[in-house]
Amino acid sequence: MPKKDVRRKFSVILVRPESPENIGLVARCMKNTGFRDLRLVGVKALSRRAYDIAVHAQDILERARMFEGIAQATEDCHLVYAATAKARKNFVILTLGEAVSKMHRVGPSFRIGLLFGCERTGLTSSELRHANFVFTIPQALRQPSYNLSAAVLLVLFHIFVRMKRPVEKQTAPEPLTRKEQEECIQLILEILEKRRFIHRTNRRHMTERIYDLVGRLSLTDEDRSLLLALFSKGAGAGSARPSGKKSDRIP
Repeated sequence: MPKKDVRRKFSVILVRPESPENIGLVARCMKNTGFRDLRLVGVKALSRRAYDIAVHAQDILERARMFEGIAQATEDCHLVYAATAKARKNFVILTLGEAVSKMHRVGPSFRIGLLFGCERTGLTSSELRHANFVFTIPQALRQPSYNLSAAVLLVLFHIFVRMKRPVEKQTAPEPLTRKEQEECIQLILEILEKRRFIHRTNRRHMTERIYDLVGRLSLTDEDRSLLLALFSKGAGAGSARPSGKKSDRIP
């Protein structure tokens, strides 16, 4: 594989996969499209069945890393894209094409995580908080969601095909890692809670909205400094308490 192959910047992250067969099939999908870094969340060991299914892709499984949680699996990523089959009222949903276009515009030194949920439930709202962007894969109406390995293949194939096009010039500064972004978001949430903007009755909704809003900014070091200054020193530090009504919510 060429040293400058941009596929090296991608990590496929499976969250709580339940089927050894699907893990093996995902490894095959990665091998077919030239991706190498597989990360598994909530998996303690790989079964023999996964290796049997991963025909000619056992090396992907041998290199796979296992993590206790999503935070640990994504902490070195600069951007994380999460796949969902469900409508999410508290998250802006991109199409697969829009997501791939965004991935294509970042430089080769940026590490990108591709987050996929378990076969039965997909990613929960709290798990989506670890992503900068949430996207959906188009499908025929009234059909069930794609099989996990099929979803991974569709995403990797679209990235693989898009790689054939000229890379757009990247001038934006490098985003913080997800670990640093998470620390910044937690500080913002603490400030808003101290100011009583976030309280018991709206905590879940507002937390998800803050994660979605700030996550989509792909925070840089300068962004972090500005946001923390605005939230900690900006005007309006009184006791405004949003009621949770639509007119009071962050747009």
